Amino acid sequence: MSNPERHPTEVVCGADGSGPATAVVLPFREVPLGGPRAMPVRRSLPQRERSLIGAWCFVDHYGPDDVSQTGGMVVPGHPHTGLQTVSWLFTGEVEHRDTTGVHAFVRPGELNIMTAGSGIAHSEYSTPGTTVLHGAQLWVALPDADRFTAPGFEHYAPPVSEVDGARVLVFLGTLFGQTSPVTMFSDLVGAEVTLDAGATLTFEVDPAHEHGLLCDTGLLTVGEATAKPGEIVFHASGIRRITVEAGPDEPARFLVLGGAPFGEQIVMWWNFIGRSHDEVVGFREAWQQACETGGSEAYGTFPDAWDHTLPAPGLPNLRLRSRG
Repeated sequence: MSNPERHPTEVVCGADGSGPATAVVLPFREVPLGGPRAMPVRRSLPQRERSLIGAWCFVDHYGPDDVSQTGGMVVPGHPHTGLQTVSWLFTGEVEHRDTTGVHAFVRPGELNIMTAGSGIAHSEYSTPGTTVLHGAQLWVALPDADRFTAPGFEHYAPPVSEVDGARVLVFLGTLFGQTSPVTMFSDLVGAEVTLDAGATLTFEVDPAHEHGLLCDTGLLTVGEATAKPGEIVFHASGIRRITVEAGPDEPARFLVLGGAPFGEQIVMWWNFIGRSHDEVVGFREAWQQACETGGSEAYGTFPDAWDHTLPAPGLPNLRLRSRG
């Protein structure tokens, strides 16, 4: 998914410190996502209080969205560099095309992960048969040693397992005794968990990881922190188990997003992740040139199905800053 903001601000991400010893709630802000009437998404990462959870650097949560009212997901061809996109749906279907030649569909409970690496472009449209769209779009920052890797795409349908009465799908890393085979470039975990109303679950985690629990439905309580849909309950590294409780009135579904602290500074602007102002400027210029020629060495050849692409927004008047 693209960052649809017309005037995206620079985001300087890096070590956020060891974080609090107890769980805290990270709020979200609403951002319109294209379409004839603009489908709203809830963006809970990055934000001022927390820019990264492990290598997770971007979290958008959307729906349940009535496609007849908003037009659904309408994201024409757009670029990415230096990251992986992780697409996860609860309801609906999204059609994906990219400049490596992949044509695929995102469906509920099935992971689509796209590695941008040195550069890729893709489009995302909800399919004509989709009436309700509901899911999460996540980005993972690639470490410096791998950020110019060749672009690629993987699909994985994790098995559904039951853990102490909870329904669990592990789509990245190892958690709940399940391991995903998907290629990653840093130590990460990702899973969907559903708890019955009023139920409690305690699960083991890697104490070297930071963890964010993205609430999707219901209410989710971790210690003194309670999150509603779109909010993240964040826990710093140093803990070995997490206890979660669903609200009393309806089941709680959430995503577990964890990973080892990233330990690097990144500059994220629009759909690019780089390490300096000049690098991001170069990514942008290469994309603008690709839009004029129907593709480029940097971003690949545009699919024939594309009739237009998203132009890059204008850069801010000041240089994008890098810290650390």
